Amino acid sequence: MATVKKPMNPRLQIVISIAVIIAVVVLTIVLFRYPQRFGPVFVGALVVTLASFLLLLILRHFLVIWFSYLHQRELSQGGVYENYPFVSIIVPAFNEAEVIQSSLASLLELRYPYYEIIAVDDGSTDGTFEKMKEFEGNHYGVRVSVYRKENSGKAEALNYGIRRSKAPIVVCMDSDSRLTAEALRYAVYHFRDPHVGAVAGNVKVINRHNIWTKLQALEYIEGLNIVRNAQAFFRSVNVIPGPIGIFRRKAIEGTGGYDSDTFAEDFDMTVKILADGWKINYEPKAIAYTEAPEELLDIIKQRYRWCRGILQALRKQRHLLTETSGVITTPLSLWYMIFEGLVWPAMNIFANLFFVWVALLYGMTKLLVLWWMLLTVLDLLIAVHATLMEKEDLRLVPYAVLYRFFYILIIDVTKLFATLEELIGLDMSWGKLARRGRI
Repeated sequence: MATVKKPMNPRLQIVISIAVIIAVVVLTIVLFRYPQRFGPVFVGALVVTLASFLLLLILRHFLVIWFSYLHQRELSQGGVYENYPFVSIIVPAFNEAEVIQSSLASLLELRYPYYEIIAVDDGSTDGTFEKMKEFEGNHYGVRVSVYRKENSGKAEALNYGIRRSKAPIVVCMDSDSRLTAEALRYAVYHFRDPHVGAVAGNVKVINRHNIWTKLQALEYIEGLNIVRNAQAFFRSVNVIPGPIGIFRRKAIEGTGGYDSDTFAEDFDMTVKILADGWKINYEPKAIAYTEAPEELLDIIKQRYRWCRGILQALRKQRHLLTETSGVITTPLSLWYMIFEGLVWPAMNIFANLFFVWVALLYGMTKLLVLWWMLLTVLDLLIAVHATLMEKEDLRLVPYAVLYRFFYILIIDVTKLFATLEELIGLDMSWGKLARRGRI
């Protein structure tokens, strides 16, 4: 456990944040307004960097599509496990009164022969525990156990449930998620391989009724799941999502369980499992529906927390970045997370600013239009591929136009400031989102 620091004074935090914003704006204006002061070598380096970024973007899209296709071919030759192992499902909950009953009810509808449900209330104050207690008992062979503990965070609640579980396969999920009936049948199939320590499930947005939730639905399909599909070809998925992670019990116990010293306990656990030499696969048919934030501010808060949590986990596991012995996929996965979480957002923001600046300064609007058209075509292609591969709603594809030049830009700015504030060491809280009861 990391040492708990005294929270920073809110006023001081605001002052520092404003100072960082002003510094970034001033630097950007100086860089774009007076490029000649930096010399032709510097300007040339900018052009080369941006050209490299574009080529890297194209290469990244191609590799993701190709390896996700190869993994999908592998899955098409598989099947459903015949020798079903006993499974324990751990459901941690804190102030989830709006959704907990719907979540537990969905678990009783799973088409899987041998499993138990362990629900852990993490010191809720809104009646969550009382609603969970209504499910306690035996439901046609499925035992539901309900526990209550003092509030200490999701990681400790998961550990509490795992210690009371009995099965060799453990499913960890969020209390605001709903698993599909066949999810476990497809997920446990991968544990035929004794080297597989965990399986990442497929997370989908259930509340797709406004532009923000539809953009997130596309993001989960195009930006998250297709990447997991590609990584799964190498059995090195680098993030097991919170809404549905299926683990071999020995893999969790070998890592010492979940840690509470980051805001990304899922990513932290994934890294520890990979570092122990286990393989991690992805099963697109093991689906969990989750309630996504419905307002832009809530999305920003969520992604800010995700980004800072991943940075905290990367800092904690930084010794693995230069690991030369053991499993080579672990440092590669960490470097990929650094690239996706730090380098990529910064380059994307800068590239957009650069091309707007060139277009306005030199009247090269055609260059700007061509840049945007190229990126839009790339996003549309990967969106079509991802939605067809998952047999998803093709009506989400047109949102790829907004996804690239509006939504992702907002997310990247959020990541940039989350990175700056994490480096500065600003205090942050969990930032729990209000639930609408959509599941």
